[in-house]
Amino acid sequence: MPTGSKSNKKNTYLWVSIIVLVFGIVTIPSLISRIKKGKIVDTNRLTLTSEVMYGSTEKTLAYLMGPEGPRQIPDFSFTDQEGNNVTAHDLKGKVVVLDFFFTTCPTICPIMSNNMAELAEEFKGDDVVFVSITINPFYDTPERLLDYQNKYLPNTDQWFLLTGERDAIYTLAEKGFFMIAQEDEAAPGGFEHSGLFALIDSEGYFRSSKDNFGNPLIYYRGTITRKLKVDADGETEQISQLAEDIRILLNDKK
Repeated sequence: MPTGSKSNKKNTYLWVSIIVLVFGIVTIPSLISRIKKGKIVDTNRLTLTSEVMYGSTEKTLAYLMGPEGPRQIPDFSFTDQEGNNVTAHDLKGKVVVLDFFFTTCPTICPIMSNNMAELAEEFKGDDVVFVSITINPFYDTPERLLDYQNKYLPNTDQWFLLTGERDAIYTLAEKGFFMIAQEDEAAPGGFEHSGLFALIDSEGYFRSSKDNFGNPLIYYRGTITRKLKVDADGETEQISQLAEDIRILLNDKK
């Protein structure tokens, strides 16, 4: 005949079994549904929001996170193609698209600059500015930057081509944007850099669209045109996505 202690243990095991069974019945169908819909994501990525886990009908852009929270554009002070001083503070209140380039680049820069000019024309008159910072400041004087701008999109006040002190530019690119920017004799034109566009909201925060798993794109490919759609490596253009996301940030300002 079982003792009271053994009887209590049997009752405890029974209740634990019932709880586990009920939990499985409730959660497993939901888990399977989320897997089918691609809602299970890598939690080591920069963001993980409720929309990712449970879905959302309204599209929002991710904040890019750093050790102390959402990342903001670092301070800088450079000179534009008109000889005017431009700082990060001057960009506040505007949606910003930013890249790094150099005027004598023989490969990706012409494509990137065509994309920049096309976007600047598309958002003419809106609260959007486009910023291209040279990584060859010794050659790219304000005069040369103005000639370069006129080659792609003359008579615009929404595209800032900036030059400045070399180390300050490289530090901004590498530590502020985590983008490659360096001299490299083996690279075409003597410099290596990222072919990416950064998107910054009117409060100075880095933003981006999300992929199908809810992870931020972080940056947008600037080296493929909308017309080309897909390059030789099978990479798809992201200028269309960038244009859509600019509109989202402009609507957020209203």
